[in-house]
Amino acid sequence: MSTQIAFPTPYPDVNAVLDALLAGVQTVLGDHLIGMYVHGSLANGDFDPQRSDIDLLAVTAAELPAEMLRALKAMHARITAGDLAWKTNVEISYIPQQALRRYDPAHHHHPALRADGSFDVDGHGSDWVIQRYIIREKGYALVGPPPQTLIDPVRPDELRRAAQGILREWWAPQLDDHSHLLTSEYQAYAILTMCRSLYTLKHGTVSSKPVAARWAQQALEPRWAALIEQALAWRHGAELGRLNETLDLIRYTLACSQQFETARDEA
Repeated sequence: MSTQIAFPTPYPDVNAVLDALLAGVQTVLGDHLIGMYVHGSLANGDFDPQRSDIDLLAVTAAELPAEMLRALKAMHARITAGDLAWKTNVEISYIPQQALRRYDPAHHHHPALRADGSFDVDGHGSDWVIQRYIIREKGYALVGPPPQTLIDPVRPDELRRAAQGILREWWAPQLDDHSHLLTSEYQAYAILTMCRSLYTLKHGTVSSKPVAARWAQQALEPRWAALIEQALAWRHGAELGRLNETLDLIRYTLACSQQFETARDEA
């Protein structure tokens, strides 16, 4: 196993929780740990200390036995109860090496630490095609081999299908149940995610949210430009109050996704 990175990010508070988590995971898993990787916004270039989560992947040699899952749950509970600045807003998935290589929707349940500090076995949906791409192409190891040795290349059409899957699985139901979208934070998140979904559908790759948002302001109809600008500028404590406009953008993105799928089927 390779040497641990001493200062993996420019943010001391983030590095402190990464060090604590890596030490805890290594203590519990020992030789069962193949590697631990930073992905998400820290790897993709759009991390914002005011609004982002820390996303991590722990690769294991095989499925973890029940006693290790209990030990991981206890370890994460201790860190969550501690005084580190980033003790929450951290997500970690524990995926066996064999299952990581390619996304298999038939085998997508893996242990995970959620951003609220809870730990359980969770389903990993279509977004984990995109997460694999980010980990392989842009992620970096806190410890372990290069991620390119563990994950097969993800093709552009796989990314497009994954973006369509996320829209169907997660965002389409929110047109009927707005509960998540009642907060300004989630409205901003949804708007920027729609931009990134449209970018992936168009280009067959994954960009940071700011890059996708700037692209969308130029590429989409002018009526969306101000809404996207407000989402880019949003910070904790600010009131966005754009529920109806956010729902409209989700509908627009779903319609674009359907048009893309129809054109692909007819090609």
